Amino acid sequence: MKARLPQGMGGGPSNMQGLARQMQKMQEQMETLQADLDAREYTVNAGGGAVSIVINGKKEIQKIDIKPEIVDPDDVEMLSDILTAGVNEAIRLVETTNADEMQKITGNVSVPGLF
Repeated sequence: MKARLPQGMGGGPSNMQGLARQMQKMQEQMETLQADLDAREYTVNAGGGAVSIVINGKKEIQKIDIKPEIVDPDDVEMLSDILTAGVNEAIRLVETTNADEMQKITGNVSVPGLF
C-alpha cells in the first residue's frame, strides 16, 4: 500500500527546484530591503529635546545636535547621560525597524546560512 502525501509535499526534484527559486527570490528581496534600510536616516531626541541624534540604518551616528542651554560645565555627567540614552535609543530604533521590515519578507522563517 502506498502512502499519499498531502498536496505540495514530496514531489521530488521539481519541488526542490521550486523551493530553491522561492529562496532565491526571498534572498533578493532581503538584499534590496537591506540596502534600503541601510540608507534610511532616523532622528531621536533625548533630554526633552535638548539633544537630537541622527543615525543611519547601518547604526552609524551621522549628527548630534546639542542645545547650548543643556551644556553645564559643572554637570558634564548629565550631558553624558543624555547622550548615552539618546544613542542607545537610536540604535534600538534602527534594530527594531530592521527586524520588523525583514520579518515582513521572511514571515519568521529562519534558514541557517541564508540570513
